[in-house]
Amino acid sequence: VQLQAFGGGLVQAEGSLRLSCAASERTLSGYSVGWFRQAPGKEREFVAAIKRSGGATLYADSVKGRFTISRDNAKNTVFLQMNSLKPEDTAAYYCAADQSLIRSSMSNGNAYDYWGQGTQVTVSS
Repeated sequence: VQLQAFGGGLVQAEGSLRLSCAASERTLSGYSVGWFRQAPGKEREFVAAIKRSGGATLYADSVKGRFTISRDNAKNTVFLQMNSLKPEDTAAYYCAADQSLIRSSMSNGNAYDYWGQGTQVTVSS
C-alpha cells in the first residue's frame, strides 16, 4: 500500500492542525495505521495509532488529551487531529501502516511495513 501524508504547516502555539494519511491502490481499512514524528537531531518517536479492526487507539503520553486519531474508511484516510499544539510538537510527521499489527506493537515503528513521506509541522511560540 502506498501512503501519502499531508496537512502539515506552520501554526502558532495553542493552534490546531489536522493531518491526513491517504492510501492508494489498496483499502486502508485493512491496515492498522500509526503516526510517528521526528524532529531534527532527535530519534523518531511514536505519536498515535489505530487498529484496523475495532478501532482501538493508543497515544503517546506527550500528546494524550490533545491529539485524536481517527479513520474514515469511506475516504480511505486516517486523520490525526492535533489541538493545543506546542513548540515541542514541531517535527516531520509520518504515517505508517501494517496489516498484522498486534496491540503490543502499536508504538513500535519497526512493526510497520509501509511508510508514507513526511509532512512538516512547525509550531511557533
